[in-house]
Amino acid sequence: MSATGFSPAARAPSVARARRPFTLTVYRWELRKLLSQIRTYLGISLLTLLTLIFVVFESLHHQAGHRNNIFAAQITQSGLATPVLMLLFMSGFFLPVVAALVAGDIFANEDANGTLKTILTRSVDRGQVFAAKALAAMTYATVVVIVTATVATVAGIASWGFHSVRTFSGTVVPAPEALLLVFAINVAYLIPLAAVVSIGLLLSVATRNSAAAVVGTIGIVILLVIVAQIPGLEGIQPYLLTEQLQNWQGLLRTPTDWAPVAHSAWVCALYGVPALFAGYLVLLRRDVAGG
Repeated sequence: MSATGFSPAARAPSVARARRPFTLTVYRWELRKLLSQIRTYLGISLLTLLTLIFVVFESLHHQAGHRNNIFAAQITQSGLATPVLMLLFMSGFFLPVVAALVAGDIFANEDANGTLKTILTRSVDRGQVFAAKALAAMTYATVVVIVTATVATVAGIASWGFHSVRTFSGTVVPAPEALLLVFAINVAYLIPLAAVVSIGLLLSVATRNSAAAVVGTIGIVILLVIVAQIPGLEGIQPYLLTEQLQNWQGLLRTPTDWAPVAHSAWVCALYGVPALFAGYLVLLRRDVAGG
């Protein structure tokens, strides 16, 4: 017994807790890991390249084309139509795939390298590890969307100017307001994308295999797309995650239709929240000693 009435052994747990890093610190560690991985840049580079190819192709042809969409018909009239078209093109498959590349790998990669056991045996709480990795995966998905939208906007404006656009309702929107709409639709799109990331995180923790988690996440997206096409199942379409990937389009109407976005928010929560909770439980019960 020491002079203070407590033995060193009794004080050990409190010392360990005092030395435990903040979750924000662990989150920064995860971001540094992402920045050091080639896979982090592959998805962003691919989407950027696709965007630039699209702009160059349209510039060389000097015609509106693709008149089945009101924004496609305006492609050479205003550069602000470009980010809308690119989101229409990428929202259903390409952006979820790129987000899944990191979400499905972020835990499984640690398992493959044998580093997850090391992390979990340190003074870092398992909840902190899960929260930090989840935030890092969500951050990456957000950056991908922002970078893609920014590249499309800058390339479009550079090619066709900063002019007004016509919305789905036929209303002409001034260029500054249209720029805000571009920002708004990309923010709204992050809602269903976050649910996709959550599923990827769950599979990454549960399978302990990057390929299985990434392919599994993409497979779920493809499966839901197929389910939406099956005759007789029209009633469940509004509740499929893949259907929410297009609900941001309600913001491109006048007056603004917030109903699809609000619907998307709670439907995506039904997919994302249970997936995150299940992933956390799997990590919480992980046998560290056994790997």
